[in-house]
Amino acid sequence: MPNAKHPARVSRQRPAKVPPSARAKAQAPKRARTGRFFRALRLAVILAVWGALALAAVVLWFARDLPHPQDALLAVRRPSLVLEDHAGRIFATYGDVVGQPLTLGEMPAYLPEAVVAIEDRRFWSEPGFDPLGMMRAGLADLLAGRVVEGGSTITQQVAKNLFLSDARTLKRKVQEALLTLWLTHAFTRREILEIWLNRVYFGAGAWGVDAAARIYFGVSARNVSLWQAAVLAGLPQAPSVLNPLADPQAAAARGRQVLAAMAASGAITPAEAASAAAQIHFPPPVTVGGGWFADWVSEQARPDLPPGQDVVLATTLDGTLQATVESRLDSLLAGPGAAAGVHQGAVVVLDAATGAVLAMAGGRDYRANPFNRAVLALRQPGSAFKPFVWLAALEKGYRPSSPVLDAPIDIDGYHPHDFDPTYLGRVTLTDALAFSLNTASVRLLLAAGGPEAVIRVARRLGITSKLPDNASLALGTGGVSLLELAGAYCSFFNGGLLVTPHGLASISTGGGSIPLGTPQPLPAIDPSLAAMMAKMMTAVVSRGTGRNAAIAGRTIAGKTGTTSDFRDAWFVGWTDGDIIGVWLGNDNASPTKNVDGGSLPATLFREIALTIHD
Repeated sequence: MPNAKHPARVSRQRPAKVPPSARAKAQAPKRARTGRFFRALRLAVILAVWGALALAAVVLWFARDLPHPQDALLAVRRPSLVLEDHAGRIFATYGDVVGQPLTLGEMPAYLPEAVVAIEDRRFWSEPGFDPLGMMRAGLADLLAGRVVEGGSTITQQVAKNLFLSDARTLKRKVQEALLTLWLTHAFTRREILEIWLNRVYFGAGAWGVDAAARIYFGVSARNVSLWQAAVLAGLPQAPSVLNPLADPQAAAARGRQVLAAMAASGAITPAEAASAAAQIHFPPPVTVGGGWFADWVSEQARPDLPPGQDVVLATTLDGTLQATVESRLDSLLAGPGAAAGVHQGAVVVLDAATGAVLAMAGGRDYRANPFNRAVLALRQPGSAFKPFVWLAALEKGYRPSSPVLDAPIDIDGYHPHDFDPTYLGRVTLTDALAFSLNTASVRLLLAAGGPEAVIRVARRLGITSKLPDNASLALGTGGVSLLELAGAYCSFFNGGLLVTPHGLASISTGGGSIPLGTPQPLPAIDPSLAAMMAKMMTAVVSRGTGRNAAIAGRTIAGKTGTTSDFRDAWFVGWTDGDIIGVWLGNDNASPTKNVDGGSLPATLFREIALTIHD
């Protein structure tokens, strides 16, 4: 039995000793797992390092020819040349037309709001990218099987439009992302939006919202209305087809879409959107045209243009009259002209007092054929040259009532004759000019001192083309341009002053106006003789070959001209202070169907004259 003083002890057996080999086997899986973990970790670190290096290499590869953003912001552009008519309307532009750079504070608040509403509603909160917008656009493109919606933010658009091309390549996309990140760190949101507004293309040659506002609405972007702001904001989606000049209906529809987006974003109320949408209205555009005039006046201005600067040319062009001239010439050539074998023509209108060119049509379709027949084509003027012969005779003492013989004449085998086989015998100078008698013209040329004397008179009045030094000069056999002939006629109706046909009124740059070197009118012939010439040419219209140019209640004066085989037909005349010159014919000098200066040219003169000073 157990001793009470010594209770029984609990027996404890010592565990059996585990052999080292067995212990190692038991710990092996744990060490294996730990080893695999560290190996995986090391591999991950290695892969991360190499991945980072690879990514860096890829980024460097894409960035190797990345444009320097700061340089691109200051990129050199083509200087703009803007041409305005005498009312200040732009009718032609060359180069990159850029308006004044404006800050957001200088614009109506609703202009940048319109841009954000239609282009990038989350612009103020997104980090330069819009994942939701990109996913939405990607899904839309996937469903359509083509690109139908863009997912670019305004920041991305700035990156692309300022620095990159439109190529849809991986390289361009990566570069766009890199530049977008740079922009978000280099500029505030307001500055990025200002860059967009001042540098995006808005169509019709306009870069920046201010240039677009001036071209489409005739105002600075500082002063656009709500509906005008909406139209402008909608243009960058498709500037060449949505602008008001290209398609007013499409521009209006896009403007209403922008207003709806503004209302949906809370920028304006639905009532304000509806009111502004109802105000969208583009008046029928005044088609100024003037392509031939623009080319001519730009060439005139070239010596005075400062290199590398934006220039505005204020011109003498009357935009409304120019549109009328082009329209009437085209209608005549398409109708009675085509029936009579006349396929081309030219018209110029000048202020007789100054020589300012108010309108110029160098053909029937500038886009199809920009060759300027009013300036560059040298054609025989026929009897339209006779006023220089008559003036030479007046300077020798003849007067409008002086007699001159209309009868056959022989000059060393040269036998000029009238169109009408019936000779009138002895007539006054006034009647001889009114009925355009050829033999009388030759006799007057000889009496005035011969071809040399008449050439001197023509030179004093501005005729610079080469003229024949023989008796045929009396019948207008020397080629001249319509512009120089019309310019010379000015002296007959402005008191005898020589004027230089010109189209420039002023040249302006950012630094101010540039003085013009336009020659001032100078005395060329005796004012009393000029008055005699003007009076004799009124008889041409009232009772002579130019009767088709007459307008009841108005004094019209001028002279017809027709060349052999009816190849050229002219009428150059005066009405209410303006000279209108008309030439009709064919570029290949083929004969027309009996078209003379008193028929279609006089009719066209009358149609144009009726629109002046109505």
